[in-house]
Amino acid sequence: MLKKIKKALKKPAFLLGLILLLAFLLRLYKIDNPIADWHAFRQADTASVTREYVKADKIDLLRPHYQDLFNIQSGLDNLEGYRMVEFPFVNAFLAVFLRTFKSLDLVLFSRLASVFISLLTIIVLYKLVEKISDTKTALLSALVYAVLPYSVYYSRAILPEPYFLFFSTLSIWQFYLFAEKRKWANYLLALIGLVLAALLKPFVLFLAPVYIAILWQFRRQRIFLDPRVYLLPILAFAPMFMWREWIKNFPTGIPVSDWLFNGNGIRFRPAWFRWLFYERITKLFLGYFGVIFLFTNLLKKNKDIYIYGAWWLSVVIYFCVIATGNVQHDYYQNFILPIMAISVARGITIIYEKLNKKVALPAVSLVFILSLFFAWKQIAGYFSVNHWEYVKAGVAADKMLDPNAKVIAPAMGDTQFLFQTNRRGWPIGFEIDDKIQKGATAYVSANYDWEAKALEEKYQVIVKNDDYIIIDLKAPKP
Repeated sequence: MLKKIKKALKKPAFLLGLILLLAFLLRLYKIDNPIADWHAFRQADTASVTREYVKADKIDLLRPHYQDLFNIQSGLDNLEGYRMVEFPFVNAFLAVFLRTFKSLDLVLFSRLASVFISLLTIIVLYKLVEKISDTKTALLSALVYAVLPYSVYYSRAILPEPYFLFFSTLSIWQFYLFAEKRKWANYLLALIGLVLAALLKPFVLFLAPVYIAILWQFRRQRIFLDPRVYLLPILAFAPMFMWREWIKNFPTGIPVSDWLFNGNGIRFRPAWFRWLFYERITKLFLGYFGVIFLFTNLLKKNKDIYIYGAWWLSVVIYFCVIATGNVQHDYYQNFILPIMAISVARGITIIYEKLNKKVALPAVSLVFILSLFFAWKQIAGYFSVNHWEYVKAGVAADKMLDPNAKVIAPAMGDTQFLFQTNRRGWPIGFEIDDKIQKGATAYVSANYDWEAKALEEKYQVIVKNDDYIIIDLKAPKP
């Protein structure tokens, strides 16, 4: 009986289950945070699309709205509150649950949904690497994805990225199976995954070298003669191009994006190399020590190195093209999480094979633990809520103001404060009279500055304390 238990404990399915449990527990860390942690502005914009769907009479996938009515994103006043970025099927899916089960908290439920999809990504990553490499590397890849501090944080953030990673990795896995077996089921799943990933993030285009490398691996099976290979990109990207064409009808809701490519001229400059390859990959992802595992990948060249090498080529092309976006915002590097986990895992297995077994396990364990420790030191602050005053003021405004009120919640354009009020409006002050003409009915501030003082003299104050002031812009003082 004891032997059977020991045997069962060593089974890959059981070990993968333990990894998933560990991943889930790690992602529960501060899961009840309000949207006021790292990159709260982007999370607020994403969550507010879901919230507007919950409030609306019907869910209109072609006309998503969000809270921000200002011109800071598109350069045009967006008084209808259109949000024309990713196709909002994820927001709509979450909204259906929230409309059905009204007691659910939108922020907590959205975070848990991101956690759940990240667990599915771990399973898919395991299955993909098991197919390309071996079970040991697959389990280690799943473990690395589960415990990397960067992965832990962004796997519970309210962003499109967790879903993008799932659908793109699913597509690659199923495309590999299709290339190997030519089954329609695998082809259709690869196509669906690619369609949904592209609707979320056009950046999935950069993964083309991975698909080409998979085809090259099976070239002797005459995979290039299969017409489905050439239909895949046409069918996969047609919906994305249709969506991108459709949103041109709503220019006020399309954020300016030209700056992402090389808006500040940083591409290939020393700062570009430093930020992406040192500050992000070396420090943020791998805590210095984990870089050792990346370099050891070069010590073993077997058939899997070509697919993984093509994946890294995709990353380099992505970094080169989206140069400013990647330097300015670290959440853009979610794109590299799967291949990062795979490469670290593969590096670990190579070191273990090269070193004496008595030395290998403690050496690898020490380096991996140090890597996680120093990476955590970089990420720990991401979980901090830096503006509790926004949360307090927002809760008060939500209780006191009319549900249809339009709010000015000045935070220098950062929408996280506006999100806390649960109202549409403007995330910046100045030109108050102009905003009143455009529909502003209340002013909520967590900073009693000159503007708040000037408005206090002109309009009735709803509430004022040490933390915030709420002013009724519909009620001028006599």
